[in-house]
Amino acid sequence: MITHRKITGVLLILMLLPGIEIHAQLGGILQKAKEKATTAIEKKIDKNSASKGAEAAGNSGNSSISVGDSLIFAEDFSAFQAGATATSFKTNGVATVTTVSGQKGKWMEIKDKAIYKFAPQLSYPKRFTVSFDIIAKAAQIKDIAPLSLGFASDNSAREYSSNIGTYVQLHYFDTNQVNIGSSKPEKFVNATFDLKPWLNRPLHVVLSVDGERMAVYLNQVRLADTVLFMPTAAKNFYIAAPWEYANGAGVLVGNFKVSGFRK
Repeated sequence: MITHRKITGVLLILMLLPGIEIHAQLGGILQKAKEKATTAIEKKIDKNSASKGAEAAGNSGNSSISVGDSLIFAEDFSAFQAGATATSFKTNGVATVTTVSGQKGKWMEIKDKAIYKFAPQLSYPKRFTVSFDIIAKAAQIKDIAPLSLGFASDNSAREYSSNIGTYVQLHYFDTNQVNIGSSKPEKFVNATFDLKPWLNRPLHVVLSVDGERMAVYLNQVRLADTVLFMPTAAKNFYIAAPWEYANGAGVLVGNFKVSGFRK
């Protein structure tokens, strides 16, 4: 038998139902707003952390690069047959032109323990850029020893040597270490750039020189922009191959352009 107290309780619940539903809806809206705000804060924190990480590593992030507009020298090896020697370079080793599966154009193989310099003696203006592409071909990045490039005081290629003059050294077996430095003036910049994602595909390099300063860009990321030359320093571009490769690994280069600026 339904008692008076039970009827009163049921009526009270029925009267409160609209309020309960409204409160639940309001609670849901407030929860969603809270979650949205929290997500926005987390994204901001992540972005700031990434920026600080880049600064700590010596990187400036993606930067616009001013490439010279007056061509001084160019080489894409299109004039050479695959298997021929690239006569546009001098070396103490061999400079063989080849193709790369999955990549356009032709490339020059960089043999271990060899140094490469432009065959013509270039006269560089005060402000210029050197740009080219590197393909590090390997199954695993630790199979490639460090590769050096930069500017030497002479254009001789008789003896192999790395990190001469003003240099950039890519430490493939360390995966993300890039050393930038100079012997005169003595300077060393320890930068980082993840090299592993660039295995078996072109990595674009730009060296932008303005008098005594040089900026270094890998895939449009600026790693350094500092004084690396003496005022009267002679400049001769070079690439010093890794000391050794393992498991059939190798390095190829191509698409060279040296350009000055009209203004």
